Amino acid sequence: MTARLCADADDAVAGVRDGSTVLVGGFGMAGMPVALIDALIRQGAKDLTVVSNNAGNGDTGLAALLAERRVRKVICSFPRQADSWVFDGLYRAGKVELEVVPQGTLAERLRAAGAGIGAFFCPTGAGTLLAEGKETREINGRLHVLEYPINGDVALISAQRADGMGNLVYRKTARNFGPVMATAATTVVVQVRETVETGAIDPETVVTPGIYVDRVVKVADHA
Repeated sequence: MTARLCADADDAVAGVRDGSTVLVGGFGMAGMPVALIDALIRQGAKDLTVVSNNAGNGDTGLAALLAERRVRKVICSFPRQADSWVFDGLYRAGKVELEVVPQGTLAERLRAAGAGIGAFFCPTGAGTLLAEGKETREINGRLHVLEYPINGDVALISAQRADGMGNLVYRKTARNFGPVMATAATTVVVQVRETVETGAIDPETVVTPGIYVDRVVKVADHA
């Protein structure tokens, strides 16, 4: 199946439903799909569960979506940074839920969703509040916590380049969670800096195969 090249970001996020689980790429602002998030704000979907590394930075991107009160719950690794004032305010006021997941565990839970793995045991977080209420098991003398995959209804990610089939190449650290999120969502929407003809990307450099990508939109500027 060939990914659909969308006319604009609004077209790319059309159809996102209220209550969806949305996977949002980015490491801070590196690789944050700002154009797609802005379009999602205009689109109007609400009561969202957002899965991302951070809980928003400054007043743009994910922070802007939070400020619009469209997010019911955030699943992330780093909810607090020096510039996470939007999330901080909402969380302290009891207006957004939070699930903290260690960064490596977050990546693995996403990868497990894409790989069809039902659950896995991980030692990270064992014996801490993060393991509260979860099944644990001692494996090779070390306590492990049972973790479940994170499946998304939609993934919004950013890449450097896409060809006509939706094959993706990322730019340096902007790659971060994009590849695993692309495998873990039902609908994958990608904003790119440039599009090229099919065959123009060396197959050896493709990071995310087009089979995982549903919609692509070229935007002028993004992280």
